[in-house]
Amino acid sequence: MTNSAFGAFRALCRMVKIEHSVFALPYAWAGACLAAKGLPSFSAFFWLTLAMVAVRSFAMGFNRLLDLPYDRANERTKNRPLVTGEITVQQTIVFLICTALAFLLFCAALNTTCFFLSIPALIVVAVYSYLKRVSHLCHFWLGGNLGLAPLAGWLSVNPSSMSLAPVMLFFAVLFWVAAFDIYYAFQDIEFDRAYGLHSIPADFGPDTALALAGFSHSMTIIFLFLAGLAAHLSIIWYIICAFIGIMLISEHKLMATKDLRVVNTAFFTLNGIISPVMLLGVLLGLYW
Repeated sequence: MTNSAFGAFRALCRMVKIEHSVFALPYAWAGACLAAKGLPSFSAFFWLTLAMVAVRSFAMGFNRLLDLPYDRANERTKNRPLVTGEITVQQTIVFLICTALAFLLFCAALNTTCFFLSIPALIVVAVYSYLKRVSHLCHFWLGGNLGLAPLAGWLSVNPSSMSLAPVMLFFAVLFWVAAFDIYYAFQDIEFDRAYGLHSIPADFGPDTALALAGFSHSMTIIFLFLAGLAAHLSIIWYIICAFIGIMLISEHKLMATKDLRVVNTAFFTLNGIISPVMLLGVLLGLYW
């Protein structure tokens, strides 16, 4: 790989924030573990992981491309690779085609059910990029996008039926992601209002946004608890749920200060811990 090609590849990885796959991947793996009642086969694990990285990269790249006019105008996003010219619109389009095709291929490698659902999944994740233009419910749509991860994990192992446990995880992830996306939107309240974009903080103000985020976190814990009941997990799962609850309360207290300097701690650090802890809880709950 030439230096220029390697530089473009690194810029693409920065554009889609490849490291943030940590948010959704553990939930996909959890769904697969629940379906397998333990560790899934290496084949299912391998193709599921590649499919999740591909579809998330497609979703992020598509969002960056559609948001390019706004990112150019927003002081916070002016250093994104697509804005600075490190990667071009044409390169981004090629990247989107490649990641979409890769996602279809990886789903086909899993099973027929996953392949048939792969095109609707691409449409669902693409719709999010338009929603901020029309509705403050975009946070919950994004949550639903990531909430598909445990359902996908389950279907990668057991494509012939669906259980209540991954459905409960779907709702847990939906509300969890919606809450931290509401927090993230605090950074752009004035920008969103000026440019006619919709978010709960911009449309309803910080106090209402904090209340809705707190409600969403409460729903996250409830659905995690219900997922454990549906999957017949051991007491360790509920101890893990209590720990996650403490993490979410800490996140809420950080954001209640309305100090934008804590957004990265609340958004990246704490949430980056919650996903793998949840997966650990599923595994311990299944085996112990």
